[in-house]
Amino acid sequence: LTGRIPSWLQGILLRNGPGMHTVGETRYNHWFDGLALLHSFMIRDGEVYYRSKYLRSDTYNANIKANRIVVSEFGTMAHPDPCKNVFSKAFSYFSHIIPDFTDNCLINIMKCGEDFYAITETNYIRKINPQTLETLEKVDYRNYVAVNLATSHPHYDAAGNILNLGTSIMDKGKTKYMIFKIPAAVPEDETGKDPLKHMKVLGSITSHSLLSPSYYHSFGVTENYIVFLEQPFKLDILKMSTAYIRGVNWASCLSFHKEDQTYIHIIDQRTGKPLPTKFYTDPMVVFHHVNAYEEDGCLLFDVIAYEDGSLYQLFYLANLNQDFEENSRLTSIPTLRRFAVPLEVDKNAEVGSNVIKLASTTARALKEKDDRVYCEPELLYEGLELPRINYAYNGKPYRYVFAAEVQWSPIPTKILKYDVLTKSTLKWGQEHCWPAEPLFIPMPGAKDEDDGIILSAIVSTHPQKLPFLLVLDAKSFTELARASIDVDMHLDLHGLFIPDAEGDTREQAPSQEQRDRAPDCPTAPQT
Repeated sequence: LTGRIPSWLQGILLRNGPGMHTVGETRYNHWFDGLALLHSFMIRDGEVYYRSKYLRSDTYNANIKANRIVVSEFGTMAHPDPCKNVFSKAFSYFSHIIPDFTDNCLINIMKCGEDFYAITETNYIRKINPQTLETLEKVDYRNYVAVNLATSHPHYDAAGNILNLGTSIMDKGKTKYMIFKIPAAVPEDETGKDPLKHMKVLGSITSHSLLSPSYYHSFGVTENYIVFLEQPFKLDILKMSTAYIRGVNWASCLSFHKEDQTYIHIIDQRTGKPLPTKFYTDPMVVFHHVNAYEEDGCLLFDVIAYEDGSLYQLFYLANLNQDFEENSRLTSIPTLRRFAVPLEVDKNAEVGSNVIKLASTTARALKEKDDRVYCEPELLYEGLELPRINYAYNGKPYRYVFAAEVQWSPIPTKILKYDVLTKSTLKWGQEHCWPAEPLFIPMPGAKDEDDGIILSAIVSTHPQKLPFLLVLDAKSFTELARASIDVDMHLDLHGLFIPDAEGDTREQAPSQEQRDRAPDCPTAPQT
């Protein structure tokens, strides 16, 4: 440890991401397919303790037992063992027509009541112990709501209730996007304390295409509304059903339709119904919503947008070689865009007129015939991804975005703080350092939005320099401390911070004897 960690910072930074890409003699095709590796930084009284462990999913266990990849992932189709008989092979083909997706939950961590879950974009989530990283029970969303896919970026309200969005494919002849809620707590008079059993659907939106629903990774919320982008980045369900037989992966069934529009759905949380006005914008691909809020009869939302779907293609392992950082180039740069939509459209407004009258943005909404409105965004900043905010400002007017700087290469090289009000930035970066998503932790008694610190796990690309946990002052963006770890640490995806009061981490601080003892659990080999 160098520097000094603020004494008030006590808890666990819990991260998730792909960690194992080779099983036996088989190898995953895509970086996002790798078996989930959980890792944590427990911060206790100015010291940091590191732990990592593979998620023991059914997928992990089956692959390790067979010593080969036997469970298909989105970018890697697992094919039957050539030693199996014809009946086993036939069963494998039929089981992939309407696939039972993987429980390799490698994208994020979700807090549900008093429990924590590793989550991905399928219908499965895995409960974990945040202190030991032990894998616990498997949960299937389909036992409670009819969704085949769900986002890995749920939202939380002030009470801790969860809002999420999922896709229901061909249920009762329709493909829908389902909005569902998981309560933070259950009624006191009921036995058991599992909030998942009290999950309920708040509303739904019928897909524009029955057999080609939109892919989406996140959504936005305000105090009263949900923002969902039905983008022309689509899954072809018919192609997916025959992918196994054709010997191709499911990712090949995902394509960007540049001739289509992006539909903007604004759903009223109080009624579960979308606004009747048909909002749309140009074709784009959004993985991450930043924030959304209501202002003077309008709804503003900020997203990181691409002109196409090329980002996914760059992370095929065939492209991840030593020259990746220099040679990989996105065909469009990720851009922070602000959209504004009117919650009510003036019926007397002229066709072609801008119905947004806000002084705070140059975003426009142009009225068209047939109750349609074309939305033109304000371009705020180019070259950022993995955005985070002070979550106390989620769904409210806010000022700061904390993100990884990403230019034409998808690998982040710096952490930045973007001021939406002044359009200015502060940055942290060092040579041979790849930063992970920056998490903002508010300080006790914070008055300003940026009163707090930034935590980011930094991967070192220099063979003589160790990876480390970076601690930044969020206001000045100056380094307060770093804790170097002598392990092969991976780039991860997402995670959360569990303060002591929530995670009860104080009991887990290692003894001096444990600190001195060499770890008995090896970390994953770096890809």
